[in-house]
Amino acid sequence: MDKELLNQFIKSALKEDLGDGDHTSLSTIPSNASGKAKLLVKEKGIIAGIQIALEIFKVVDENLKVEVLIKDGALVHVGDIVFYVFGNSRSILIAERLVLNTMQRMSGIATTTRKIVDLLSGTPTKVLDTRKTTPNLRFLEKQAVLIGGGVNHRFGLYDMILIKDNHVDYAGGIIKAIQATNDYVKIHQKNIQIEIEVRNRKELEEVLNIGGVDRILLDNFKFEELRAAVNLIDGRFITEASGGITSENALEYAKCGVDYISMGALTHSIKSLDMSLKAVL
Repeated sequence: MDKELLNQFIKSALKEDLGDGDHTSLSTIPSNASGKAKLLVKEKGIIAGIQIALEIFKVVDENLKVEVLIKDGALVHVGDIVFYVFGNSRSILIAERLVLNTMQRMSGIATTTRKIVDLLSGTPTKVLDTRKTTPNLRFLEKQAVLIGGGVNHRFGLYDMILIKDNHVDYAGGIIKAIQATNDYVKIHQKNIQIEIEVRNRKELEEVLNIGGVDRILLDNFKFEELRAAVNLIDGRFITEASGGITSENALEYAKCGVDYISMGALTHSIKSLDMSLKAVL
């Protein structure tokens, strides 16, 4: 986790929420009041974001103390208490919503990811996330995927080359796209992997003939086509399947023999895990 990026996120989020002051707390709670609160789980799932919560509390008030009872990645049930936080009551309330918003979303992603990971248990296939993330929250959402047992694909446009259908079309075809990419990598001395998306067997055969890539992304292949494609590739390249993969069919894709399945649904359409931060009197 990039601490500088996390610190920027926390400060920006607090500024958005706090404005010129938490006037509710300022008007109702004495400045020297101390309190205790617990993070209460209200829905079964995988907990994620505890380490982020600790940083949020620290930025809000370095004098706040947290007693962590459950670690990131653990299965939690209704009624579980994840941690207690002690200290200035106003500070706890300032941190409350940011802690909850962050942990609820991260836990939802981790829960969804773990479900897919469990479905693929017994196969060598792993589940990848995508760039279909919330702007400026990608680092947290991809961290949640890791906590859930998934694998991070490229973080952004800069750490891997992924030649997708639009790139192929704009470049003038598979062969031209791969040749141009390899020339670019050589000229600019980039030590990054190259992956190319193929839409059919013809494009796949073109890739197999020219090579020059590390991974092949088989997009929207039917099961029979996917199995045939994996057999044709025969371990020469890392394989990934994408397009229309859900919890209902993920195992069937895995059984086709691909190394990875990628699912945008891990991050773009999850349900947050229900939890609350309650005062302990």
